[in-house]
Amino acid sequence: NAIVGALVALSIIALVLSLVKIEDVALPPTVKYGMVFDAGSSHTSLFVYEWDSDKENDTGVVSQTLSCDVQGQGISSYANDPPKAGDSLRECLDKALKVIPAAKQRDVPAYLGATAGMRLLREQNSSAADQVLAEVAKTMREYPVAFKGARILTGEEEGAYGWITINYLLDSFTKYSPTAHTWVRPEAANIFGALDLGGASTQISFMPKGSVINWNEASKFTLYGYNYNIYTHSYLCYGQNEMLKRLAKELIAVRGELAVDHPCYPKDYSETVSLSSFRTSPCTNRSDPRLTLGDRNVTLEGRGNASGCLAAVKKLFNFSACGQSQDCTFDGVYQPPVSGQFIAFSAFYYNFKFLNLTEGQSLAAVRETIEHFCTRSWEDLSSGYPKENPERLPKYCATANYILTLLLDAYKFNETSWNNIFFQMKAGNTDIGWTLGYMLNLTNMIPAEAPVWVKGHVSSLWAAAVAFIILTFALGLAALLL
Repeated sequence: NAIVGALVALSIIALVLSLVKIEDVALPPTVKYGMVFDAGSSHTSLFVYEWDSDKENDTGVVSQTLSCDVQGQGISSYANDPPKAGDSLRECLDKALKVIPAAKQRDVPAYLGATAGMRLLREQNSSAADQVLAEVAKTMREYPVAFKGARILTGEEEGAYGWITINYLLDSFTKYSPTAHTWVRPEAANIFGALDLGGASTQISFMPKGSVINWNEASKFTLYGYNYNIYTHSYLCYGQNEMLKRLAKELIAVRGELAVDHPCYPKDYSETVSLSSFRTSPCTNRSDPRLTLGDRNVTLEGRGNASGCLAAVKKLFNFSACGQSQDCTFDGVYQPPVSGQFIAFSAFYYNFKFLNLTEGQSLAAVRETIEHFCTRSWEDLSSGYPKENPERLPKYCATANYILTLLLDAYKFNETSWNNIFFQMKAGNTDIGWTLGYMLNLTNMIPAEAPVWVKGHVSSLWAAAVAFIILTFALGLAALLL
């Protein structure tokens, strides 16, 4: 009887286990990391991003984990000592490895993208540019990451990736729907344009309305299953630093003297420049028969003349090349009419933040603020902004007038569309720039990984089965004892 009872108990256990439903259970997706160096003309920054390995709509959901500013100037400044360009990256690379788990570091794709500063160096000395990139690559290969290359981006790439970054961060492409428990494309999605101002170049990128004629500056993207055609153009030598050099050269060339009035500099401020310094950049290294002073030093004497500053800045643009065409900016460059809302970042943002210009101010109020700033004396400015870099402080008047000229006269924003420009540097906790857009494009090329599946049991049925097994063993033991 005892043997029969045991066999019956075992049969019942086997039957119950066979009835328990087996189903697939997905393990949580693993987190992946990537890093991108933004090697600009005046400085370099490192950004570390992370995303889940199971992707939504074939595009990675990427967030910023770390940003690190590299000490010193841009890598193009090391043309005469390329190894220092690589060494300058080490501190930020060390910081990145502290936030990325050691087990994942070998799989982290690492990129360096150089922008206008290196584009200019390549024009001036291509072998020096190659050596700088080689030293940067040599340093990055010493670290336990999957180095994918250091390259110079085109101006159009820089503009287009900045456009992707902005619209990704502002949920223009897709957003999470709590009701549908998935990512969806917003109805009537608001696509933003991008305005970027760096040290050596400036970019404009946006989606034009209607059909576009003579459109050679086109970029096409497929994001979240939708196609986007945008207009983007980059203007080399029109970044704020190169603009200031060109302005100084033009003022000196017109006067041809060793002491020259500078309408944009504050009264009682003076700066001495060497004419040989204009030969360090292709933007100013063009033979000019008006410069007959050789390599001598010239003193720029500030006059604090707001209207004179604006007039001098406008002379840096060749507006006559466009004739009467409305679909043209300057130098004969085609551009469809601006449409929609724009995010202005980088130097656009920093200059307007310094001048306490806020969103929603009328164009008249902005002009009044800039004009008042331009008429202040150097003593007044230096005492009013004691923490500001004394080399940068006298330049804000020229840069502000340059921004107004670029946006209004070149890009053709007006009194109404001015209110569609928003000056920002971050969206959420993420910096606005080209690097995130670059990373998004790269993660889109990484094949989507299938979730890791394991065999598991439905928890409620498994609990009932365990309880039944225990009860059966108890009854069987009782039968044996009796």
